Amino acid sequence: MYYSKRATRIKMVIFDVDGVLTDGTIVVGTTGEFMKNFNCQDGLGISLLHKAGIKTAIITGRTSEIVKIRSQELNITEVYQGVANKLSAFHMLKEKYHLEDDTIAYVGDDLIDLPVMLQVGLACAVDNAAYEVKEVAHYVARKEGGKGAVREIVEMILKSQGKWDSLIETYFTRQPLLETKQ
Repeated sequence: MYYSKRATRIKMVIFDVDGVLTDGTIVVGTTGEFMKNFNCQDGLGISLLHKAGIKTAIITGRTSEIVKIRSQELNITEVYQGVANKLSAFHMLKEKYHLEDDTIAYVGDDLIDLPVMLQVGLACAVDNAAYEVKEVAHYVARKEGGKGAVREIVEMILKSQGKWDSLIETYFTRQPLLETKQ
């Protein structure tokens, strides 16, 4: 588990969208609107990263209003859309937050992700990623993009940092039932 040591240093996780946060399917409606499927467990995982003090960002080659809406919902403030050269967006993030390569993780699935994956401290791929992407990844999720892979990667990072148990502890506490007026 050589990836575990790399995961202990992570201060920011950058995600691709299509094929990572979604299953890669893009549905085009009759009026030209685009629809994508996002995974709710992945979303909770991203929220846990934030609770742990780990920054998140999106760098995607496509531009979509759906990504803007989903990133706002997940409190991901750093969103770079329509980026052909993902490495330039990566360098902007690195400079803005004064981070070193080894403190950044990237989750990708396709060839466009390779330049960033080759630079970061923890390169992660989803199970259905392109062969070349899996070959350079330090960690390959057992799950596919849009089907829980992001959650799996988040858990691996947080467990490696010793933060997982304290973060989920709150979910095990019993909350008092709401009192109703009679």
